[in-house]
Amino acid sequence: MLKNYLILFIVFVTLSCKKAFNPPAQKINTFYKEVITADDRKVITPEEAKTYYVDTQYHYKYRTGNSGHYEYNYNVKGVNIKGDSVFGNINVEGKYGAGILTNDSIPELNIKTEWIDNGKLKAFDEKGNEYFLIVQ
Repeated sequence: MLKNYLILFIVFVTLSCKKAFNPPAQKINTFYKEVITADDRKVITPEEAKTYYVDTQYHYKYRTGNSGHYEYNYNVKGVNIKGDSVFGNINVEGKYGAGILTNDSIPELNIKTEWIDNGKLKAFDEKGNEYFLIVQ
């Protein structure tokens, strides 16, 4: 009899220790992009148009979004690692962004950017070439 209770207890404990099922986290629907791309600067979506804002006191051309999720658009100029001058336009959200640079020899370069100081950015093109930029 004691043996039956012991077996029943072991079965109960084994079934009780079953791992709890955690459903995957739901993704919140939002118009904020997870990653900014160079094409983002070409078109303002209807959602972004609702929050489009221009302030001539600051260096950005315009900003979209809401507090904590602003995306800024800047005209930039700078040099590549060889010292050739480049210029272009970028969108930035937080520390990172993307955009397009041009120079005399290449019509358009897609770049990824990162703030390194106030008004200064470091950028890399698709081939890994490095650029140092400042906002205009």
